[in-house]
Amino acid sequence: MNDFLKKSFSVLLKQQTNILSAAYIIMATVIFSQLLGLVRNRLLVSIFGASNTLGIYNYSLILPDTIFQLVIASALVSAFIPVFVDSIKAKAENEAYKMASNLLTLGLIAFGVFSIILAIFAPTVLTLFNLGSNFTSDQITLMANLMRLVIIGQLLFIIASFFTAILQSYNHFFIPGFAAALYNLGTILGILFLHNVFGIFSAPLGGILGGLLFILFQIPLAVKLGFRFMPTFSHLFDIGVKKIIFLMWPRTLQNGVQQVGTVALGIIIGYLVDPGRMYVLFDYAKILMFAPVSLVGFSIAQAAFPILSRENTDMKDFRATFLNSCYQMLYLILPISALLLVLRIPIVRLIYGADLFDWDATVLTGRTLAFFSLSIFAQALIGLFYRAFYALHNTKIPLFTSIIGTGSLIAFSVYFVIEKHLGIESIAFSFTLANIIQLLILFFILDRKTGRFEKGPVLLTLGKLFFATMIMAFALYVPIKLLDQLVFDTTLTINLLILTGISSTAGVSLYFFCTWLLNIREANTYLMLLKKVGNWREILYKNEEVIEATRTNP
Repeated sequence: MNDFLKKSFSVLLKQQTNILSAAYIIMATVIFSQLLGLVRNRLLVSIFGASNTLGIYNYSLILPDTIFQLVIASALVSAFIPVFVDSIKAKAENEAYKMASNLLTLGLIAFGVFSIILAIFAPTVLTLFNLGSNFTSDQITLMANLMRLVIIGQLLFIIASFFTAILQSYNHFFIPGFAAALYNLGTILGILFLHNVFGIFSAPLGGILGGLLFILFQIPLAVKLGFRFMPTFSHLFDIGVKKIIFLMWPRTLQNGVQQVGTVALGIIIGYLVDPGRMYVLFDYAKILMFAPVSLVGFSIAQAAFPILSRENTDMKDFRATFLNSCYQMLYLILPISALLLVLRIPIVRLIYGADLFDWDATVLTGRTLAFFSLSIFAQALIGLFYRAFYALHNTKIPLFTSIIGTGSLIAFSVYFVIEKHLGIESIAFSFTLANIIQLLILFFILDRKTGRFEKGPVLLTLGKLFFATMIMAFALYVPIKLLDQLVFDTTLTINLLILTGISSTAGVSLYFFCTWLLNIREANTYLMLLKKVGNWREILYKNEEVIEATRTNP
């Protein structure tokens, strides 16, 4: 048994050399992180309820996260990995480490300057951002104090994210993924043990602990790979850093645009009655929607990124890798979308159904989630499209489409909430419309940039996948309607679990059967993986032909 555990753990620490093996490692760590995230959110609603206080804490996260996204996340997501990988391929690791160290130093300096200004003038800044909203001066003061603690946690998060990018450049995904989950664990511990003394302040204090865990867990492997922090303070802007800045500025602007959208939505929600409560419901529905995007979409996109970066001079292989990644992503994410759409109320009740999360909150969160679920496939694919353009060293197209998407989101939201006086769910509908518009634009541009996809096979595969998903949705809906109340008293948690389990099993089984019957290649690929699940080390690392067989030319 000990030998088995040692071998299994050694496999997890290996470099992941193909997209599916890397994606599965990422998915496993994301599942762990999201489970901890659900525990964290359940703790928050159990202790503080769907209240203005919890909403104010969620609001306090927006501006520090905006600074993080603009200062360092843009570089790490879009430009750092391709430049760092190029240096590694050129056998210039010392120069790569110097460049990375300089980048981290500059990022910390920039974040520190902006954060100090924000911390000092927090009440004034928050008042300006919430003019016309329904927040009181006391609530603004609480928001400002919470935000000052959040800033400390974000500083640690920058360092941790930097180590994550280093490890992923070497195709190591388990350690950074597991470390990210520890961030949620730290927040949970803070809430659990400090809420009686510090109240809502226990959440950002836990975030600081989580940031420390996130850093410390990654350091040993980074050191083992040879990384040393060696900034050249007299020459911080070296060639590599300049190249990253040149590549990242469109991504920085893109993040800026997206953060404008996030801040704008917060302001628009502020015009609703009980804005703090409405923001909690909106945010919690968004968390449920974002779970499959992060689990499946970002995992596959993240795993594909280094490979796409290596194939950026061969468009035939590039298109093949990209399309296979799209199909693998959609095959998993579409049935999850159907589950969230049809089973939205049971899912919300099971996850957030604490005593202080009342029935009205459950219903409104469910309705909001329903509109969000229609955009899950688009959001997941957008992440892959972004990385395809980044691999081609093109960060301008994602910026251009992001401006269109964010502009559409704000315009639709203003129209529905301020002009038509609709509720929080209308913002989720605006989110869906904006993401689908952006996805269509990205597809047409990438199609032209990469030498054209063969539209017939692409449309045929997409048609089969969406048809199977519609059949699955029907199979989910029927048991819910027939068994709810007539057979099961769903006021009891155990009965709700049974009903949800029966409906989910029926829907997912029919989905897999339909995709197999329609001869969708991904069905056979995942079936082969499931058959060999008992020998997962072989399927992921030794039996490469199973995975490579999924690659076909477009």
